Amino acid sequence: MSAKKLLFVTGTRADFGKLEPLAQSAQQAGFSVSFFITGMHMMRRYGETRLEVKRFPGAEFFEFVNQREGDAQDFILSKTILGFSDFVHEHRPDLVVIHGDRVEALAASIVCAMKYIPSAHIEGGEVSGTIDESIRHCNTKLCAAHFVSSEGAKQRVLALGEPADSVYNIGSPELDTHARPSGVTLAQVRERYAIPFDDYGIAIFHPVTSEADTIGAQAQSLFARLEASGRHFVVIAPNNDPGTEDIFAVLAHLPKERFRQIPSMRFAYFSELMRHASAMVGNSSAGVREAPFLGIPSLEVGTRQNRRASGPSITACSAFDTDVIDRFLATTWGRRFAPDMTFGNGHAATAFVNVLNRPDFWLKPLQKAFAGD
Repeated sequence: MSAKKLLFVTGTRADFGKLEPLAQSAQQAGFSVSFFITGMHMMRRYGETRLEVKRFPGAEFFEFVNQREGDAQDFILSKTILGFSDFVHEHRPDLVVIHGDRVEALAASIVCAMKYIPSAHIEGGEVSGTIDESIRHCNTKLCAAHFVSSEGAKQRVLALGEPADSVYNIGSPELDTHARPSGVTLAQVRERYAIPFDDYGIAIFHPVTSEADTIGAQAQSLFARLEASGRHFVVIAPNNDPGTEDIFAVLAHLPKERFRQIPSMRFAYFSELMRHASAMVGNSSAGVREAPFLGIPSLEVGTRQNRRASGPSITACSAFDTDVIDRFLATTWGRRFAPDMTFGNGHAATAFVNVLNRPDFWLKPLQKAFAGD
């Protein structure tokens, strides 16, 4: 029997960091692995990270340009549906693996549902404060199998009417990377990305689609306090959601001697950089997943990760809560906390493959029904 063909759909550096450990483990278990590369990966402004995906050994790669700078989200969605539909018509995989809440994931889940192609959704059941949450729940209703990262997420997926035998709590996959040695040293990271600081925080501030009219002011308020603190920061570029231009306009005026701006980083290098950071600041999921797992203090700003996680290492505030921001930078900077295992212990990929190796996984009906009726 030929190996089952797994197709991983990736549109951003963030989702690839979560999909890569799963793909590696699946490949080692004898599955055929390929990647459908689209979204921000294809854009030079964001580091052209398609090249990072294509470093994955022994896989097939298929690239699709689904947007230009400034395209509306609904246009990107429709274009990706067309492109992905054409692709799977010619290359029908045994399982399509998607992650999270981006429009590329929604496009893939729609196509798979319409064409009755088995699909697996990674990290469904999460909550946040933006349109992303609605997209994530849509993917849950469209996909056939669900690999969630916590018991809370599992209960939400079940509440959406998904059958219990299709929901698997494996933990958050990117923690697998952080749980093992990165393979590089901090000196190598600093040399590769020209980071001159010994003591630094990491700042990542993304647009919030429902707050595009205020996101520039939020960025201005946050980065003004970071600048006033006298601290040094490695700033990773925001994603390409509406409002990104307003954030880039703020970043353009930061003093280069204290703010090292980078479009994107290889995940292993980013992991090593995080391990030695004095703080994580912004609204990236890394502040509520990776940072607590590594025991690093994080300042979660605004609504993008609203209700997603809490813990002693996380300080939540508005971008305009300048007193909270200043106090965090003055008193929490450099502290270390006990590792938080809420989202897994770094063995998600093994759990993922264990499920794929069950014969009954491949025998589930593709016609879905609301569980409990």
